[in-house]
Amino acid sequence: MTPRLGLSGHQYSTGVRRYCVLALCLMFQMGWTASYKQGDSVTLYVNKVGPYHNPQETYHYYTLPVCRPDEVRHKALSLGEVLDGDRMAESLYNIHFRENTDRQTLCQKTLTEKEVEQLREAVEELFYFEFVLDDIPIWGFVGYMEESGFLPHSHKVGLWTHLDFNIEYNGDSVIFANVSVKDVKPVPLDEGAGLSQGSMGGAAGGLTVTHTYSVRWFESPLPHSRRAERLRDYSFFPKTLEIHWLSIINSLVLVVLLLGFVIIILMRVLKNDFARYNVEEDGGCDDLDQGDNGWKIIHTDVFRFPPYKSLLCAVLGVGAQFLTLATGIIIMALLGMFNVHRHGAINSAAIVLYALTSCVSGYCSCSFYTQIHGQRWVWNIILTSSLFSAPLFLTWSVVNSVHWWSGSTQALPASTVLLLLGAWMLVGFPLTVIGGIVGKNRAGSFQAPCRTRNIPRQIPQQPWYKHTAVHMAIGGFLPFSAISVELYYIFATVWGREHYTLYGILLCVFAILLSVGACISVALTYFLLSGEDYRWWWRSVLSTGSTGIFIFVYSVFYYRNRSSMSGAVQSVEFFGYSLLTAMVFSLMLGTVSFLASLAFIRYIYRSLKMD
Repeated sequence: MTPRLGLSGHQYSTGVRRYCVLALCLMFQMGWTASYKQGDSVTLYVNKVGPYHNPQETYHYYTLPVCRPDEVRHKALSLGEVLDGDRMAESLYNIHFRENTDRQTLCQKTLTEKEVEQLREAVEELFYFEFVLDDIPIWGFVGYMEESGFLPHSHKVGLWTHLDFNIEYNGDSVIFANVSVKDVKPVPLDEGAGLSQGSMGGAAGGLTVTHTYSVRWFESPLPHSRRAERLRDYSFFPKTLEIHWLSIINSLVLVVLLLGFVIIILMRVLKNDFARYNVEEDGGCDDLDQGDNGWKIIHTDVFRFPPYKSLLCAVLGVGAQFLTLATGIIIMALLGMFNVHRHGAINSAAIVLYALTSCVSGYCSCSFYTQIHGQRWVWNIILTSSLFSAPLFLTWSVVNSVHWWSGSTQALPASTVLLLLGAWMLVGFPLTVIGGIVGKNRAGSFQAPCRTRNIPRQIPQQPWYKHTAVHMAIGGFLPFSAISVELYYIFATVWGREHYTLYGILLCVFAILLSVGACISVALTYFLLSGEDYRWWWRSVLSTGSTGIFIFVYSVFYYRNRSSMSGAVQSVEFFGYSLLTAMVFSLMLGTVSFLASLAFIRYIYRSLKMD
């Protein structure tokens, strides 16, 4: 839309003061259960509006010229709700528990020609609204649009001015609610409607509309504890998620094949290597390379520490942190700690767990950095703490600025920004430092099976299929192929309208992803060492870490071919956070592949009979 929707400065600052997001407590469960007596008032909150095909482009409902109270009173929101773009405010709808209402007048509003044009553009862009009643979201379209025929062509735009609320209850609690416009005629908003509708009661050049509503209560046999099932079965948004066994079977077959391939290497190829290399049992460690070739000849170089030690350890530390974070989120979801009624619960969990698991990144990074004889451990801690947080802050700054410019509710209030910065500065960074100090003090020796020469061996020229780019292509494509189908459903959840509930399947796919990454890393490392190339440290990280590149390429494909998203606001957020997602996958898989390769190399060189 050319004219941007936005709150005035006074309205926005008033709303920010009322958002009450200073509590970092996790609201995973349904929380307290609201109970009502007949005739009790049930508050309906208006939340946000936005284009149907751009889920992350949302505006406050009261930015539209609709019925609104003289003083807008906002609901206290959790941190996750604010991050999710929620801006709930009390409405004028007067709803009482188990009391039906028929054609109640909400307000009468005279629209200027500019407001009529604003509503027309909102309807043409398929704006939908979201209300919230007792933590239950209620969705509906702002208006009605009809395109018919080529010759003659007609373009009809109408505004829904009457809403029928259908609310289900069981005992003293609300189970479900939705809104319908069945048998309701929209008020036309066609070109010139504002000028031609002056006879409807408004002044010349304006359009006067009367907003009304009805409320119908229906008894439901579903208990309050199971009302999430009712919302899950509701179909305002298209239903596409289901258990996709073909994808799981395909991924499992890939894992079995890779495991079999690695086992063959370990049991057959290595057995032959050991039989050949251990013929001269009396040879010393320094004499074993006379007349030999293959991975045995580089035993005095394979544990030579790599360049950019601090960066490597920071990657491993942050990767370990995200492995812990992802595992924790999935396990909490399996335990039922997230509910589809609770807005932003996963967002809150991710932020709190990210701050708390910062000690993992500090510990793993500084511990390994000390083992490989790193000296600048303070710099290592700083690099570890900023490796992901710095790109995250930069990306968020750009995305948030675009949302702020457009007046979107996705732009975070100043109080939330200060809260998040405080969480990182007072919790995340100190825990990283504490974890780094503990890791440095508890770090042992590197435990290399054989010693390293002072002068590095010259690496022979490698064939093209052993170059880094080829290994990255192979090592990134196989893990990506194992999760490609599931990735579509995750994108449809994050960037679409679905509520992901298949957490058991997600855990299975996550385990498959890590297993495939570890297996392919071991195989590629073996091929690298067989060519007498001992530069496996960074190669093991990059080979499987390149999966993030494939994920970002898939995000571009999804945006162009699998979604209807458009516009600068949606595009900036989509590609900005897709880059961060790809980075997270690269860090996690790079860490797993490095640890798998390190364990494999220690095993094969420990099995050699050397002094």
